Amino acid sequence: MNKQVVLYKKLSPLLMARLHEQTDVTLIDNLNADGLAQLRDALPRAHGLLGASLKLDAQLLDLAPNLQAIASVSVGVDNYDIDYLTERRILLSNTPDVLTETTADTGFALILASARRVVELANMVRAGEWKRNVGPAQFGTDVHGKTLGIIGMGRIGEALAQRGHFGFGMPVIYHSHSPKPAVEQRFNAQYRSLPELLQQADFVCLTLPLTAETEGLIGKQQFALMRPQTIFINISRGKVVDEAALVEALRSGQIRAAGLDVFEREPLNADSPLMQMDNVVATPHIGSATHETREAMATCAVDNLLQALAGERPANLVNSGAWKA
Repeated sequence: MNKQVVLYKKLSPLLMARLHEQTDVTLIDNLNADGLAQLRDALPRAHGLLGASLKLDAQLLDLAPNLQAIASVSVGVDNYDIDYLTERRILLSNTPDVLTETTADTGFALILASARRVVELANMVRAGEWKRNVGPAQFGTDVHGKTLGIIGMGRIGEALAQRGHFGFGMPVIYHSHSPKPAVEQRFNAQYRSLPELLQQADFVCLTLPLTAETEGLIGKQQFALMRPQTIFINISRGKVVDEAALVEALRSGQIRAAGLDVFEREPLNADSPLMQMDNVVATPHIGSATHETREAMATCAVDNLLQALAGERPANLVNSGAWKA
């Protein structure tokens, strides 16, 4: 008898065919009210789940007594109660590596767009307001040679450092749980305490996961340490930042600008002050949003799920305690 798999994310025909060959698949193609009701109806039969962008809490997963594995099409796993999953011996896997370079591309796009005021000035041209050569009121700031400060030196942080150091001649400083000698040697990077980095960096870039430790990490006190020329970039998770404090820092001129791909609440509310600020470049959580990368992530998730359902350890297991149990 085939294992029962519930998808709450559409996959390419090739990946759907792989799953159909080895499992019985229930596809929920829309997570609206009807889709969530379908999910609840399907959970009692499910041995495996695959999807993204849905918070799977204990109340929901208690409906799935046969569940063996969850394959998340993401790197971040803040939508899951890992202790609960481990206690139930449910294997949780994610999709690291395959989105590293693409997400770093997004981060550097935000650096360039924010520094050179690309969106603001492109909108000026589109509105027919370009009547003469631009002057100091429209000037941006250079990126090359400026100090790149990275908070969270994981895979994406390293990929961002590579672009800054080798591509733009940027001195790299970073903050993480501990110094990383290999990173320092490769990029001539220097470790800093968080306050030191905030005081010294021209670009403050967040590339760290959302955890109990990092939630609200950057707030009013941290923005107060930044300088008026600082540009703030967030490609990690919105809740790492106190958004109200960010708005105030931008309004008051405490920092120059921000490039944001993530927000406290997504989608971003239409009445958010961030929507009205010319010195904000806001994108709709597109860090990994390319055809190639999303297909690679989905492929990785399918691999993880099929491995787990076959009794094998998934290549990208998050909660190793569930496997040991």
